[in-house]
Amino acid sequence: MSNSSSMSQFLLLAFSDRWELQLLHFCLFLAISLAALLANGLILSAVACDHHLHTPMGFFLLNLSLTDLGCICTTVPKAMHNSLQNTTTISYMGCAAQLFFFVFFISAEFFLLTIMCYDRYVAICKPLHYGTLLGSRACAHMAAAAWATGFLTALLHTANTFSLPLCQGNALGQFFCEIPHILKLSCSHSGYLREIGLIGVTVCLVFGCFVFIVFSYVQIFRAVLRIPSQRGWHKAFSTCLPHLAVVSLFLSTGTFGYLKPSSISSPSLELSLSVLYSVVPPALNPFIYSLRNQELKVALRKIMTGYFSGVIKCQFSGV
Repeated sequence: MSNSSSMSQFLLLAFSDRWELQLLHFCLFLAISLAALLANGLILSAVACDHHLHTPMGFFLLNLSLTDLGCICTTVPKAMHNSLQNTTTISYMGCAAQLFFFVFFISAEFFLLTIMCYDRYVAICKPLHYGTLLGSRACAHMAAAAWATGFLTALLHTANTFSLPLCQGNALGQFFCEIPHILKLSCSHSGYLREIGLIGVTVCLVFGCFVFIVFSYVQIFRAVLRIPSQRGWHKAFSTCLPHLAVVSLFLSTGTFGYLKPSSISSPSLELSLSVLYSVVPPALNPFIYSLRNQELKVALRKIMTGYFSGVIKCQFSGV
């Protein structure tokens, strides 16, 4: 009987058995990761450099971009490496690190999205108290709480999952290390139940955040409908719709990926859904925010204009 102490590596699920398709997956992941790195990098630069974005929402958006970058960098590089090298292996410690950082960044991102919902609620429903409730110190404390809660969640799940004895082989039915697929390899009933209990606590916490988000948006929409001018409507919705779209994408892909009926499960569907909830939201989030946030678009335009102006000046000076 093999266990976690003697196991040196895991086998991940390959996207395809054909080298041509593996190369195609590598190119696709490379394009997605480069787009996500560029988009999130631009947002980080815009928020850091433009004083108009030195607001609570800009501060939380900066933290959200960091979690998006973390999610992409945790799962995609190893998948690209395996596709290019035509292998499916990941070391035991590498799998533990990948699971820890994935849970850490995903958890922190959801808690940040909850805080950003509170920011929108205060801005629209309690505008006179905005500076008091969301001062720089309060924002720093809330962001720190989101990161700390994500870290604690990841630490508990990783420590418990990798303390379980494994006796069902080492093949994971996933392209990255994930808790449910590692639990399938476990032969410890008590440890399995302990991890299920931890997952239950995490689900309750996530559900509480979801209820808070729904309640906040009910109050937000009620307040917006009382605004007399259409310009006020447009301004309120333009600040809320990107956040609502990101939350919807995050929750819908994750919920369907984990709660889909077992009757429609297949390896190809598992791979598609795992990409949908682990790669697509972090890659799309910066584009969603950039399309609707006027201040962010102006800041990004300034950065791009300054960059291209610098390139042109360098070319002419070289001539």
